[in-house]
Amino acid sequence: MTNKVAIIASNGGLFDAYKVFNIATAAAATDAQVAIFFTFEGLNLIHKDMHKQLPLPAGKEQMAEGFKNANVPAIEQLLEMAQEMGVRIIACQMTMDVIGLKEEDFVPGIEVGGAATFLDFAFDANVTLTF
Repeated sequence: MTNKVAIIASNGGLFDAYKVFNIATAAAATDAQVAIFFTFEGLNLIHKDMHKQLPLPAGKEQMAEGFKNANVPAIEQLLEMAQEMGVRIIACQMTMDVIGLKEEDFVPGIEVGGAATFLDFAFDANVTLTF
């Protein structure tokens, strides 16, 4: 039986991106099936421009140097790794409609779907996380 990990990404900061992509890639490395549903500010994590300039929380700016010194991959690299590992990247259609975004506003290779698309995957997930 294959493990399934369902992740909801609804926040759009740098720390959120690291949490989402670290868990997703770690799970995929264990051969789990992984799907991430990006909604609201979480769409920033897969937006073709925004994911390269995600903000650090106020007062944590010094951590940017720490990420660099620890050789932590950039979000752009982690997103590419996730896609290469077969992680499903699902952008919320409703949020896109509300904000006025189109599929071409996001990195290539994403899937656009509604909550039902994600739920179809998540109903029998072994692990469900929200960030």
